[in-house]
Amino acid sequence: MVDSLKKPQFEEVRPGVKAPAEETILTPRFYTTDFDEMAKMDISVNEDELRAILEEFRIDYNRHHFVRDEQFQKSWDSISGETRKVFIEFLERSCTAEFSGFLLYKELGRRLKDKNPVLAEIFTLMSRDEARHAGFLNKALSDFNLSLDLGFLTKSRKYTFFKPKFIFYATYLSEKIGYWRYITIFRHLEQHPENEIYPIFSFFENWCQDENRHGDFFDAIMKSQPQFLNDWKARLWSRFFLLSVFATMYLNDVQRSSFYASLGLDAREYDKHVIKKTNETAGRVFPVVLDVEHPGFYQSLETCVTNNEKLTEIANSNAPAAIKLLRKLPFYVSNGVELLKMYLIKPIRVDNLAGTVR
Repeated sequence: MVDSLKKPQFEEVRPGVKAPAEETILTPRFYTTDFDEMAKMDISVNEDELRAILEEFRIDYNRHHFVRDEQFQKSWDSISGETRKVFIEFLERSCTAEFSGFLLYKELGRRLKDKNPVLAEIFTLMSRDEARHAGFLNKALSDFNLSLDLGFLTKSRKYTFFKPKFIFYATYLSEKIGYWRYITIFRHLEQHPENEIYPIFSFFENWCQDENRHGDFFDAIMKSQPQFLNDWKARLWSRFFLLSVFATMYLNDVQRSSFYASLGLDAREYDKHVIKKTNETAGRVFPVVLDVEHPGFYQSLETCVTNNEKLTEIANSNAPAAIKLLRKLPFYVSNGVELLKMYLIKPIRVDNLAGTVR
């Protein structure tokens, strides 16, 4: 019998239903957009590629993939203590992110149905994939006697409004970084099966191809709207979104390094690999990418890691709220300075390589 002290306690909204994680700058966001602007987009510049992508989605390569097998039919009390805590957090964050994509894509499919049928069908089929992923992850949570009330999430979460251009930037990077995260974990565990603490990771090879196809769609839709990519503002926004996605992942993962250690991975080295690969992939569509090899890039990220550790210490202290805020301010300012320093590192221009293999 496993000592109950080794099972971390989570706040529940009702028995077996986990209370959603507190929303912070680092938690997955729910998005909405200007549906009318999206519906009016002329995709003729790249319509052939978009129709080819639509055909791939119709095939539904993974329609039989997300089926739980006998690997799951056992007690998971062996995953205990801090590892259990951070693994449940991993499942929750992943489920929330997938469900966020489902809601956005489903609404886009509904709103565009009569005005832009090609895009509408693609978004509807992508929402199918995201719903499948979210359901599979939520079922995994049930192995730990928890689940998420996704209907409650729909109503309770704040929605961030982005214009279509920014939705494309953000979701493209989200899908592509998801691909590199999943395939990197899969390949590592393929070589080190002794570190596979839970069978969901064996599904990642096919799963990540959904993420890759979704990212390819956003690549194609941005190329159908050259005004999103071919001016100085596009270069600035590309840097902003790349930095936002990379910094958020790095800070989250280093904070939960014990989870990656349980898989036999070093969180920092894992993230550096994922960042490098995602940055290279983004160069196929973005006009610039970040110089992630610059020595100041990870120096600044590590300063942010230290600042966040201090912020957590302050948040967990017994000081009055006003005192906590005053003590936090220098670290907030320091994070802002470090992020600005990373943003100002000279980017790498790749728009002059359009049409070449890179």
